[in-house]
Amino acid sequence: MSEFEQGRNLTVSVSPHIRAKITTSRIMLDVLIALVPAFIASIIIFGTRAALVTCVCVASCVIFEWLFEKITKRPNTIGDYSACITGVLLAFNLPVTIPLWQAVFGSAVAIILVKQLFGGLGKNFANPAITARIVMFLAFSVSMTNWSSPYEGTSMWIYPIDGVAGATPLALMKNGNFDALPGILQMFLGVRGGCLGETSNLALLIGGIYLMIRKVITWHAPLTFIVVVFGFSALLGQDPVYHLFAGGLFIGAIFMATDYVTTPQTNKGRLIFGIGAGIFTVIFRIYSSYPEGVSFAILLMNILTPYINKFTEAKPLGSVKK
Repeated sequence: MSEFEQGRNLTVSVSPHIRAKITTSRIMLDVLIALVPAFIASIIIFGTRAALVTCVCVASCVIFEWLFEKITKRPNTIGDYSACITGVLLAFNLPVTIPLWQAVFGSAVAIILVKQLFGGLGKNFANPAITARIVMFLAFSVSMTNWSSPYEGTSMWIYPIDGVAGATPLALMKNGNFDALPGILQMFLGVRGGCLGETSNLALLIGGIYLMIRKVITWHAPLTFIVVVFGFSALLGQDPVYHLFAGGLFIGAIFMATDYVTTPQTNKGRLIFGIGAGIFTVIFRIYSSYPEGVSFAILLMNILTPYINKFTEAKPLGSVKK
């Protein structure tokens, strides 16, 4: 057979030519599995209402996505589990005392305003859960800062109790109340006030290690984010260990600074993202009126992501520099 005849037997098609078994739904399922330890920890720490808040957020996100796509006659995408992840991450960024209708409102903001109105998965410019948390924080500042102390949540299955005293460690540090701070081990395990899915750094680390083993995420953004917060807070005369374990740094670094859609696509870009998010987090924590800054920092870096991608994109071999 001649070379010409061999060439006629080739199948010519458009890219991509290299295919893998990894799908969007498989990646999202891995992320959900990685979030299970933090989910279990939230129930142990804050009680069964943590499960209720999480279930309400997940169900609301799935329903809003299905309804929006039904009304706009778009393909149904609830099978890719991305709405479920948005629901879990939103719940993990809420206090366990949050009124359920406000959790539903936050789900609508995340799915409809941030995700679907921009075209759906892959087209949203910012992390839906992060943005919804910020909107809720601005709209419902009282209920979004109504913290529950560990184990008080066991009596709150349906209705949150009023007047719980469970200030977060970051709030205590902000007010100079250092004597009331929990110990480092308590902070690491999650026995402290805070959002229901952010307190147990151990559980979040387990989830992060799983994602790295599964090669769903790389170390570049999360490790840089954490190291910069540690180093920059120490440089400014703060206790770096408390800044490491006191707030939502681990959930932000591991599960939100690694989002495929709203964070850089190159390793160099991920390093820049982590550095910027770490610097902004410390600045917000120390110099703003809010004790926490992870959400605002990640949102700012989400906005900068297209420019980071452009700056760090790989140049084709032989291309002419503009």
